[in-house]
Amino acid sequence: MSLIPQGTWVVVANGRSVRVLRNVGTETQLKLHQDPTPTLDTENVGPSGLQPKENDTGEAAFVKLLADWLNRQALAHHFERLVLVADAVSLGEIRPQLHKEVQARLHAEIVKDWTNIPLDDIEKALNAQRI
Repeated sequence: MSLIPQGTWVVVANGRSVRVLRNVGTETQLKLHQDPTPTLDTENVGPSGLQPKENDTGEAAFVKLLADWLNRQALAHHFERLVLVADAVSLGEIRPQLHKEVQARLHAEIVKDWTNIPLDDIEKALNAQRI
């Protein structure tokens, strides 16, 4: 059973896309609402401190922008708790770039790529998790 408090952000990402979800249900019965997707423009940004494969440069830049966005949101107190769901590579790249404020609000990490699955399926999967 999931114990994700009401208001918790669930950010589902991979190296190319992100979905920002919020628990509008209860702690024991998750109900997700999809918030507007942040605009993360990788056009003029390169990966920071990383040496990705040439074809992964765009993905590393996207993950960097996502980390920067999460850092700004935490510092502006836009969320109290965060569940971060991402594929292993993206999660490994984003962790060291997260500000201590994001890290302090991190409720759970889930190593999955759920960016392309329906919202109802994400709810079911999270409700089945032991977080």
